[in-house]
Amino acid sequence: MKILDFLYEIKKKIVAFYEKYFTVKGLYDCILPDKIYIKKLYKARTGKELNLKNPQTFNEKQNWLKLYDRRPEYTMMVDKYKVREYVAEKIGEEYLVPLLGVWDSPEEIDFDSLPNEFVLKCNHDNGVIICRDKSTFDIEAAKKNLAWRLKRDYYRKLREWPYKNVDRKIICEKFMENQPDDPLLDYKLFCFNGRHLLTEINSERFSGFPKEDHYDCNWKHIDVTGKPAKGDVYSKPVFFEEMQKIAETLSQDIPFVRIDFNVWDNKLYIGEITFYYGGAMHLFNDAWEIELGKWIDLSEYRR
Repeated sequence: MKILDFLYEIKKKIVAFYEKYFTVKGLYDCILPDKIYIKKLYKARTGKELNLKNPQTFNEKQNWLKLYDRRPEYTMMVDKYKVREYVAEKIGEEYLVPLLGVWDSPEEIDFDSLPNEFVLKCNHDNGVIICRDKSTFDIEAAKKNLAWRLKRDYYRKLREWPYKNVDRKIICEKFMENQPDDPLLDYKLFCFNGRHLLTEINSERFSGFPKEDHYDCNWKHIDVTGKPAKGDVYSKPVFFEEMQKIAETLSQDIPFVRIDFNVWDNKLYIGEITFYYGGAMHLFNDAWEIELGKWIDLSEYRR
């Protein structure tokens, strides 16, 4: 294990412990209003005071948007089930990962009818359950995990309000995995008022040591977070211009949103839509915190 990877894992464990202590079994989570809770959590995670009166940095502006940009359509866009309707209407259903089923509870799932490989997830949070071989798949453990996720209030953790009113469901999608010599990558396009300005590539997601690499609009590799990265090893994807066009279509008139893509079997698919990168608590290099902050225009809201 590289020393940077090791230090990053240690940091994650420290942050997780601090948050568990900070929330005191959810006491603060339950009683504090959004603005106060967000400020306290930001201080706990970053060690910095959150400036909401005159936000300048990327995280400050994202947290400001959590509180003051509350368009009803955002709830549909973060709902992993209903967003399918939104994407189909805007750009076409051919960009959707095939849906195998949708249910209100784990007990409704007919596992016998599912293929040998599949992916289960709840439509309101960020976890996935992957089945690569149904003969060895622990169905009862999956049901227990899904039942817990259905009860989980994803909004409360970071006060990402679009998740608050999602009608919770379980969905099953086709399992997609490329060959070992062509790994399935996550392409995350950062869009600011309908303009794509930054691309993040996620790799080794299930290795325990995920990597993040960033490229500017000229496909120049840049270090914006200081987190573990593969380095400048990726060529511009064949579907890049198509990704840009789709991302800019879906992000029109939105101050900031991230549109995620996967390429599987030489075909482009939409992953998910995210309004608050890292819950608006994700640490960047100081210079990039300022630069990315400049790209979010709040003038329409702060007249």
